[in-house]
Amino acid sequence: MTATVRDAVVRFLRDTGMTTVFGNPGSTELRMVRDWPDDFTYVLGLQESIAVGMAAGHALGTRNAAFVSLHSAGGVGHALGAVFNAFRDRVPLVVVAGQQARSLIQLRPFLGADEPALFPRPYVKYARQPERAEDVPAVLAEAYRIAMTHPRGPVFVSVPEDDWDRPAEPVVPRTVHSAFTARPEVLAALAARLDSCARPALVIGPGVDDEDALDEVRALAERLRAGVWISPLSGRSGFPESHPLFQGFLPPVAGPLAARLAPYDVVMALGAPLFTYHVADDGPPLAPGTDLFHLDCDPGQAAWLPTGTSVVTTLRPALAHLAELVKEADREPPPPRPAPPAGGAEEPLTPELVFDLLHARLPRDRVLVEEAPSHRDALHARVPVDLGGGFLTTGSGALGWGLPLAVGRALADGRRVVCVVGDGSALYSVQALWSAARYAAPVTYVLLDNGGYGAVRALGRRIGIERVPGTDIEGVDFTGLAESFGCPAARAERPGEVPAALDHALRRGDDSGPFLLQLRVTGSAGTLYEPWAG
Repeated sequence: MTATVRDAVVRFLRDTGMTTVFGNPGSTELRMVRDWPDDFTYVLGLQESIAVGMAAGHALGTRNAAFVSLHSAGGVGHALGAVFNAFRDRVPLVVVAGQQARSLIQLRPFLGADEPALFPRPYVKYARQPERAEDVPAVLAEAYRIAMTHPRGPVFVSVPEDDWDRPAEPVVPRTVHSAFTARPEVLAALAARLDSCARPALVIGPGVDDEDALDEVRALAERLRAGVWISPLSGRSGFPESHPLFQGFLPPVAGPLAARLAPYDVVMALGAPLFTYHVADDGPPLAPGTDLFHLDCDPGQAAWLPTGTSVVTTLRPALAHLAELVKEADREPPPPRPAPPAGGAEEPLTPELVFDLLHARLPRDRVLVEEAPSHRDALHARVPVDLGGGFLTTGSGALGWGLPLAVGRALADGRRVVCVVGDGSALYSVQALWSAARYAAPVTYVLLDNGGYGAVRALGRRIGIERVPGTDIEGVDFTGLAESFGCPAARAERPGEVPAALDHALRRGDDSGPFLLQLRVTGSAGTLYEPWAG
């Protein structure tokens, strides 16, 4: 029997371990899902951005690319905010979109995509519609290899709907080893500068977690006795936050960022787009007398940094070699960062109290997903994450990522994930609760309801706008909404109610599916921008 494009693609997906497919099906994908294999799982998202977000969480949990099926041009359009997040956060996804039949494309048909390979750019590493049906399996294989090559990220392939039944040859599996490192003399010169400096610091970016280099970073930091910071608005963890060398999180504002790093004469940024700003500031990138060295696998990041010396390299081999080259330092280590004051138990309920109670109850092996921009600083200060890969958020700022990301991450290994999400963020992708319930994803959602877009309000106050229109969200019954999707839920509003409510939400077993806890909190404390004002 002659193999078809569909046969060859199914075999390729099986060979590469992409047997969990995330999607939202339409007419141009029907031939692809005919005779669905018994060993494959189709995870339905009720909107395309949710399918991409779930796939991203699954990819981060399995450390392998995830396969996403989107519906033609409209579905791709719905998904592009989530694709943008995946691109910024270096999440490997193989995105396949349906296209109208080749015989109809010239006629501008219903559901046809004009220039489909251009549509998702520049937020994919690769985009193509194969010239011939028989090329589809080879193009998908090439796309997968590109997605998995550092810096990793999403790729896109458009497939006309009548291609799936055409004959095609299977793709022979191939392996690409993508680790590479800088020349020995470059690393030797960097090691010499680290040995000679008085006060070194490391800035940890999402590349550390993406390349699974936490052990190498910790060993180097301890050998150097260097202060360790997390890069601005990083979407990942990359260093144990309870470690005595950990100093905190850098702000996305030029002046305060330079001030945090001013005490150091050498700063080494690892897998970090260090100068990620969100608020305009006239300050210099770094204070005079601070030398910057930037190590990253992405030549694009190396090219645009405004100052310092960049070394294009993957991190694990470079850091392991540096740890062998640098001397064991006898310099005084930086003092540990101070603990925040305890959150008050008086009314009204504050995010700070919620996070203190969460920290006391959160097992150290739990993955924490966050999308509560209004309260991110307070969360970082009060809920330290020590687990490699244990913290996930959006590094790009496109909302709607957290709810579906948590579903995919939980499905990756079946362990309970805790997702702290704001009310505004949740409403971008609330349909993900249906998928969480449908596939029994073990996720505990802690929803902080401050009645609106608190981060936008805070940014407005920072630039002198006391009242920002369009930032109030009142009257949403998230418990009722969750329950309508099949996700059990509860609500608490008073500080005395929260300990028992959190215990009930967090102590659910990994086989008991999702749960949502809605907490009504004050909207002004712990906001993202106010601590950096002035």
